[in-house]
Amino acid sequence: MSNHPPTIEQQNVLTAVDAGGTLKVKAYAGAGKTSTLTMIANRKRGQRGRYLAFNREIAQSAKKKFLSNSVTASTWHSLAYSQVDSSLTGKLNAPKEPPHELASRFGQGKLRVPSTLGKTVEISAFQIGCMIAGGVARFCRSAQAEPLAWHIPVDDVIERAAADELREMLLPAVRRCWEEYLSPTNNAGITPDVYLKVWELSKPTIRADYILFDEVQDSDGLMLSVLRRQRHAQVIYVGDPYQQIYEWRGAVNAMDHIKADEHALTESFRFGPAIATLASMVLKLLDEEKPVRGQYDINSVLVEDPSVMPAVDAILCRKNATVMGELAKGLEAGHRVAVRANVSEILAFAEGADRLMRGQRAWRPMSLALFESWKDVQTYAESFAGRDLFPIVNLIDQQGTDYLRGLLERISPEENSDYVISTIHRAKGLEWNRVRVCLGLRSALPISSRSRMRSASCWPDVGNR
Repeated sequence: MSNHPPTIEQQNVLTAVDAGGTLKVKAYAGAGKTSTLTMIANRKRGQRGRYLAFNREIAQSAKKKFLSNSVTASTWHSLAYSQVDSSLTGKLNAPKEPPHELASRFGQGKLRVPSTLGKTVEISAFQIGCMIAGGVARFCRSAQAEPLAWHIPVDDVIERAAADELREMLLPAVRRCWEEYLSPTNNAGITPDVYLKVWELSKPTIRADYILFDEVQDSDGLMLSVLRRQRHAQVIYVGDPYQQIYEWRGAVNAMDHIKADEHALTESFRFGPAIATLASMVLKLLDEEKPVRGQYDINSVLVEDPSVMPAVDAILCRKNATVMGELAKGLEAGHRVAVRANVSEILAFAEGADRLMRGQRAWRPMSLALFESWKDVQTYAESFAGRDLFPIVNLIDQQGTDYLRGLLERISPEENSDYVISTIHRAKGLEWNRVRVCLGLRSALPISSRSRMRSASCWPDVGNR
């Protein structure tokens, strides 16, 4: 795309950039976002540009793209690191306080609360400590000046009114924990988000004439707070509200929160009309008025019957639990299967299931920590709220936890596999030709097309061949 003249939509963006002022670009999957950013940088050659990314890998990739112009690419954390006191960043490598010790030191112990299962459940001191630390973590990613009750994460299994009371009860501990992180006399280890928050609270100025903020749909309140203060620079927000994958860590749908002149890139270069039509139908259900447009010279194919397209290059799932169900089916069919998922979390789930079936509490993973019996897990997995747990719970019920562990031992390296099974999060940015998408609780829809796939985080990217 970068060697081609700008499309009409890209030209509209460039014209808006020339006019100055804050700009918001809604870029659908494969619609030339990267090439548009490069065009903007070339347009502003000689001015100081700053490209901001979420992680080091993206920042390193951006540095190569912007070598020919005056754009500095960095992560948010690296930008903040050099501007906060070394006495704070020096705590990064200090030992972190275990959650149960944190709760105990703050005078918090186990308690019982009502749950959505219709019975009371016990919250351990370890879980209380996790809630306190989690409250600080969410505050650090927010735009607020001090921790608030809603920052404290409480599992959905806990009944709503009880969850609200629990948050209010733990708020003083969260605020005390934050103050301890800031104290030069306290040696408790911190996470990078702590110094990032301290930097944001200092109301920093980013030295740049213009700022390119990519993947803005996954930004959090802190990032938006910083950028809103950069009145000396032109800020250009680029993202797709339908590719948000970091809501669990405090991301907000920033595209809705940014008040600015908006332009759209809707012509995708990754697939043909068939997938574009399906994507547009899904987006319309989300009240999106702008449809996705595909390329007529790309022969995309949608397949609903697995027997029509038995061979795939990748199977995409929402959760680790669904990954395991697909892995079991693939291995039993004699396939060589690679997996992109959190294997350690899956193993922890097996261990937690064993403990619950022995009548013991499972402290790991957190998805099992509030249940007092395996029967409770089974009941929850059958409900709408617990539907994502159903595949792995059903697999354990049918085959046992040793079978689950055995599956993980039979995973093949990607280079030697017939196909890859991945969670949506871990598939983002990767490429496959034939893709099957697991849509719901117990079913999956094979989808393919004759185009390439670079990002698999939303419908417009799924299933390119």
